[in-house]
Amino acid sequence: MPFSQSDYTQNRIAHWNHIAHTRPAQTFFSREYHRRLREIYRHLVAPGLHVLELGCGRGDLLAALAPARGVGIDFSPAMLQIARQKYPHLVFLEADAHHIELNETFDVIILSDLLNDVYDVQALLENIRPLCRPDTRLILNTYSRLHQPLLSLAGALGLATPLLPQNWLAPEDTENLLRLAGFEVIHHLREILLPLPIPLLRDICNKVLVKLWPFDALAWTNIHIARPIPSATTIEPSVSVIIPARNEAGNIESAFRRIPNMGRHTELIFVEGHSHDNTYTAIEQAIAAHPERDAKLFKQTGTGKADAVRLGFEKASGEVLMILDADLTVRPEDLPRFYQALVSGKGEFINGVRLVYPMEDEAMRFLNLIGNKFFSLAFSWLLGQPIKDTLCGTKVLYKRDYQRIAANRAYFGEFDPFGDYDLIFGAAKQNRKIIDLPIRYQERTYGQTNIHRWRHGLLLLRMVFIAALRLKFI
Repeated sequence: MPFSQSDYTQNRIAHWNHIAHTRPAQTFFSREYHRRLREIYRHLVAPGLHVLELGCGRGDLLAALAPARGVGIDFSPAMLQIARQKYPHLVFLEADAHHIELNETFDVIILSDLLNDVYDVQALLENIRPLCRPDTRLILNTYSRLHQPLLSLAGALGLATPLLPQNWLAPEDTENLLRLAGFEVIHHLREILLPLPIPLLRDICNKVLVKLWPFDALAWTNIHIARPIPSATTIEPSVSVIIPARNEAGNIESAFRRIPNMGRHTELIFVEGHSHDNTYTAIEQAIAAHPERDAKLFKQTGTGKADAVRLGFEKASGEVLMILDADLTVRPEDLPRFYQALVSGKGEFINGVRLVYPMEDEAMRFLNLIGNKFFSLAFSWLLGQPIKDTLCGTKVLYKRDYQRIAANRAYFGEFDPFGDYDLIFGAAKQNRKIIDLPIRYQERTYGQTNIHRWRHGLLLLRMVFIAALRLKFI
């Protein structure tokens, strides 16, 4: 006769209490497995956040993330006693994860090797929903079913923590249960190929080979990063359109006329970057000629588009930040599509794509087109989210998300004169939902491109290498 939920829970409480008393330290197998898990989670979760871990056990993973506020929940009093002694600066609460009563929300909620062990996965995930904000990230990992026999054997031999009968969830099972509970999967990772403390070999296996076919199919754990499925909102945020302008005097008046008003309020932020023509004067004259537009002008002190965009973002007062290149090869009339994609919750980083619709004859040179396609394939694989066009100048995100990206910019370093990769890498690192938005790319009507094909192409190859080291093979 199957256990009731109460019997099931009591049986597992007794099991984990026994483990806490009889196995004060992790076993040979589990020690390396959990060490690598902590390493992966530290990559996925920035320090200084509000973090909740369900099934926290001894609290080692939660403590490793250095949260500003860390709350651990477990139903084993023996495990919690150890956790409180080891990490008195964290909060540990005794409760069944199916029945959590907390009046707060968190930046990140973690379920590490928990779904395999609970009575009702869907009910537990639904119970988490009230603890989430729209920008909360749920990160969970589950054992791979492929290794069920080996894991059971390792437990029986004392090489791993013995387990009671488990829920063996395939990745598609986890994704379906998350969807039923109101979550959307952003990223799925396969991790840990060799859970043994063999120097050098473990790093080759766990940082490189497990990311490559066919070795990824042999991974020990599946990690899913998810967010709450967005609900409808009537809130209209304010918008700042940042327009970096260098040698674009002939496009300024058109920008004022064509950029639509969006949201509660729209401001235009022009950043002029050491032009050889009269761009700065043209912007001043346009501001005077259009008093109906809330427009500001700043002169760039540094160099490069990235520097100009950062200055514009710093000066912007809007809740939504948009980039529009002053060459207007992306039509200003398309900006409301970006706005709607963001505020509707369909994405959290809206990336313009020039490679879907046919282009005007001179809009993009052939070799540039080939290069863009190559880099889109490379970065889609490296980031774990589809990116069809990495260098479209128009990108849209919330200011709060940009501030998180900027605060963690040192992780990648100052490497990108364009700013596109700085933002894309940062959004991926912060586990934001990236959405491609196709636009029609038009031919320039004034001036010449500031892109140098070969010099900047080599720079983009360097960025592929940086992304591989910092995002993929970690």
